Amino acid sequence: MRECKNGKQSAQFEIYKLYYKAMYNAAVRVLKDSFEAEDVMQESFLIAFEKLSTFKGEVAFGAWLKRIVINKSITQLRKNNRVQEVPLEAVKEQAEDTNDDANYEGLNPKVIIKGINQLKDNYRVALTLNLIEGYDYEEVSEIMHITNQNSRTTISRAKNKLRKLLKTDYAR
Repeated sequence: MRECKNGKQSAQFEIYKLYYKAMYNAAVRVLKDSFEAEDVMQESFLIAFEKLSTFKGEVAFGAWLKRIVINKSITQLRKNNRVQEVPLEAVKEQAEDTNDDANYEGLNPKVIIKGINQLKDNYRVALTLNLIEGYDYEEVSEIMHITNQNSRTTISRAKNKLRKLLKTDYAR
């Protein structure tokens, strides 16, 4: 890491080789476009190498880099006007449907990813950050620049929508 901080290109290339697939996958899950994801991933690595001196080691390097990739991906979505905020009505948070009688056991993860990709962008991004990337509600709210309550509402609605998609399209 020290050699990377000093700008040694071979060390930077080793870091790139170690993380590029995971960072590309994170970007493509948010953007749903392989070309944009590739660009965002490359720009994120450049940003990371430029800002490496700010990396304090409080979290794993991969987590720090992923945060850069996710933020850059969401910024790209906003540039394309593809993220819409969910209006926060004065409605109590929707309880997740617990009367779901569909059997999802053994459901292929590819089917779930396909369902997530059918969601509108803000639902897809929030659910991806929460379920796939492992961010909690507060972190999702920070990343998406929305309130914590809006984060919870968006994720809850996205889960309900995904559940409906899986139930009607894929449940056995």
